[in-house]
Amino acid sequence: MIEAAARRAAAKIVFAVTLLVLAAAPAFAAGMDAAAIGSAAPSKKTLSNEKPTAAGVRLQVLLDRAHFSPGEIDGKFGENARKALRAYAEARQLPGTDELTDEVWKALQADDRPPTATYTIIDKDVAGPFLRKLPSKMEDMKDIPRLGYTSPREALAEKFHMSEQLLAALNPGRHFDRAGETITVVDTSDGGSAAPVKAGRVEIDKKRQTVKLFDKSNALIGFYPATVGSEEKPSPSGTLKVTEIDPNPTYRYNPAYHFKGVHSRKPFKIRPGPNNPVGTMWINLSADGYGIHGTPSPQNISKAQSHGCVRLTNWDAERVATSVAKGTPVAFVEGGG
Repeated sequence: MIEAAARRAAAKIVFAVTLLVLAAAPAFAAGMDAAAIGSAAPSKKTLSNEKPTAAGVRLQVLLDRAHFSPGEIDGKFGENARKALRAYAEARQLPGTDELTDEVWKALQADDRPPTATYTIIDKDVAGPFLRKLPSKMEDMKDIPRLGYTSPREALAEKFHMSEQLLAALNPGRHFDRAGETITVVDTSDGGSAAPVKAGRVEIDKKRQTVKLFDKSNALIGFYPATVGSEEKPSPSGTLKVTEIDPNPTYRYNPAYHFKGVHSRKPFKIRPGPNNPVGTMWINLSADGYGIHGTPSPQNISKAQSHGCVRLTNWDAERVATSVAKGTPVAFVEGGG
């Protein structure tokens, strides 16, 4: 009797938590599936800053493929998607605007591959180990052997540059923790195109919270929304250089930084992993303690302060790393276009 009562109580708790999660998640429009996304025509009527739409997903996918990143693909036509759209227009010498124009949409549709694909979950996707919970405080991370994902769903969402909510919406009833399960994902692959063009320089706009890559001819070849510095520790000014590229970095906390919320007076290390404070990539710059890096919270890019560095989604940090090298100049500007 006691065990049965306990099971009923546990079931009620799980049900209540599920309702809370669903209430907090973005409201996805009916018919959010591969067919709807593939046929969606982005316009003022079909794009929304408030809720995810099929048109928003399609637009974000095409921008991402072109290396004009909207950040996490969530179906919303928000600030990061608008910034990416403006940069894409700039690169193609079209009138710059935060709204989608016919000229820009025509250029994006030159990539006519379907915006979604099917993917079969493999053993590696579900092998873990997964964290039960990601600690909110840095000090609590220092003894964890690996700062891995918290679930297969989180790992799969990041693999395809998606929000977990969009992944779930595209796959009702699917189990993300089962190898062999076939799911629908957005297709952010480059279609087997040539190796990334090397950047001649990087420009970081501290006001607009963006990272731009230019080739040696000064053509804009990549754009990434970023979180740049904070009031507590502003990012540097002037031009620095890339001094090191470190994938899967160990994070080393220096108490001299006096980060808000960190009370340790002794240095400590946080081991590698996608949920490490600097994510899966560290691009060191020629100013002590500063770099371009990933993040454990891709949904917060451009929406939360960093500790003075330049924070990108993990996948965008990895893309930037493939285009830069030791000695690449990195200019910090005060509110460019």
